[in-house]
Amino acid sequence: MRLPISLKIFSITLALLVLMVVVTWLSVLNFRQLNNQVRALADTYLPLQQQVASVEILIRQQMVHMERVMGGMEAAKPDPAFLEQESTHFDMRGINADQIIDSSLRMLGEAEAQQEIELDRVTLAVLGKQLPAIQIARQNFHRTFRLFQIEAEEGTPRSEKIVRDALLREKDAVDIEIGKAIDTLNKLTQETASQAKAEETRATTLNWIVTAIATALGLLFATFVTRSLVDSVKRLLGGTRAVEAGDLEVEIEVKTRDELATLAHSFNHMVGGLREKEHIRETFGQYVDPRIVQRVLEKRLSADRGERQTMSVFFSDLEGFTRLCEGLTPDMAVRFLNRYFALMSEGVRERQGIVDKYIGDAVMAFWGPPFVEPADHARLACLAALDQMARLVTFRAALPELFGVTHGLPEVNVRMGLASGEVTVGNIGSETSRGYTVIGDIVNLASRLEQANKFYGTRILVSEGTRNMAGDSLAFREIDSLRVIGKLEPVRVYELIGLASELNAATRSAVADYETGLARYRAQDWDAAEAAFRSCLSAMPGDRPAQVMLDRIAAFRQSPPEAGWDGVWVAGSK
Repeated sequence: MRLPISLKIFSITLALLVLMVVVTWLSVLNFRQLNNQVRALADTYLPLQQQVASVEILIRQQMVHMERVMGGMEAAKPDPAFLEQESTHFDMRGINADQIIDSSLRMLGEAEAQQEIELDRVTLAVLGKQLPAIQIARQNFHRTFRLFQIEAEEGTPRSEKIVRDALLREKDAVDIEIGKAIDTLNKLTQETASQAKAEETRATTLNWIVTAIATALGLLFATFVTRSLVDSVKRLLGGTRAVEAGDLEVEIEVKTRDELATLAHSFNHMVGGLREKEHIRETFGQYVDPRIVQRVLEKRLSADRGERQTMSVFFSDLEGFTRLCEGLTPDMAVRFLNRYFALMSEGVRERQGIVDKYIGDAVMAFWGPPFVEPADHARLACLAALDQMARLVTFRAALPELFGVTHGLPEVNVRMGLASGEVTVGNIGSETSRGYTVIGDIVNLASRLEQANKFYGTRILVSEGTRNMAGDSLAFREIDSLRVIGKLEPVRVYELIGLASELNAATRSAVADYETGLARYRAQDWDAAEAAFRSCLSAMPGDRPAQVMLDRIAAFRQSPPEAGWDGVWVAGSK
């Protein structure tokens, strides 16, 4: 049976309330008896004891007045006024004593009729007989004293002595009766007080025991109920942390049938969806850049519209690949390309670029928003190109292992072209097949620059836009003004040499000489241009662009350019 969390929490509260009621009920029962003992003491026993004590005091005062009267009568000259005063006090003390005894007897009668308090009715019955005995003994003592006064006034010594002896006996009788009543009350109050104390101790002990048992049961019940809740929450928390750490194989075991169980099922379903999405991302990440897959899955890339963005586009191509493949088996050619593409793609992705596609042995990639910051795409693209050139050295070193031979290995070189500017980017294709790519003149320009490396003898050519956006941390030299196929406007073409901080003095000198020669070349000052290009070759022997420019100068000397020539070279082929 499914129990919702609210009912579980309510059951804990209800159980604790029931236990609290039980504890309270037992406490009431325990302290009710204690209250009975206290009320018996406060309402009956102690007031009776106080009244009997008052009677005793009054009788003692009577005896004092008696002694004073007897002493006054024995004086040589009795004082009648004194004797009269003491005699009156004697009578008043007796009357007061009788009144208190009568009050005590009424109190006993009321206690006897009262049923709310449990009393020691046997002892009270004994006391009910002792109080009248006190009163009778006191009244006998009172009468004997009056008789003594009469005998003393008549002056009969023998009768006076007899009455005096009787008076003393009555006095002793009164003392005895009072002592019995006091002993009875003292014993009653002491026993009741002891019982009350024992009842208090027992009630307190029992209350603590019951409270401890109730607390233990409450905690046990609460622990039993909350453990299922806490364990479920802990499993959910552990699963969440595992997913956060990248573990998508986690699955929460469902042990309850409450809302947390529903949440656990939902969590397992969610993780299953994440596993499926991760599988899609990993699978398609082998064909499309994982960042594009991620954004498509997260629906952050528009499926049916493009955007105008300023980006950097990259093309690379293996030099002489067709000829190279003629000497390779199909399997070896595939392994060769796979290893090559893996190295080149790592260089692109490590610099946050997007590998767009592989075209035969060519690689197309691009940099730009939303994958990199707008100010960084040209610099990152140039760094990626330099990194690929460095990786090419590693690739060449691995060729003996790849082909299984150490001699007759092909020479592997690559050409790269980079252009930066405004492109259209988006999911482009048909209803059944699309790709996230870039299109526009900049794409064509990057492809043409890659091909222009053929007739300049360079490895990395970039557009003027790329050179301006890349910043001063990279070293470039202007190679030429070129009008590529498909464009009417000429573009200034630059060679990416390396990091500016790593250029040596010879390279810096060669770059300066080349750019001086290029300026003189455009001014048709062939002699100065030739001298500058030769100086460049002297500083950097084998520099192909300088040699290309020298060959052009030689040709122009034989056949000068037309009037109005602007120094732009027209690419005659791809």
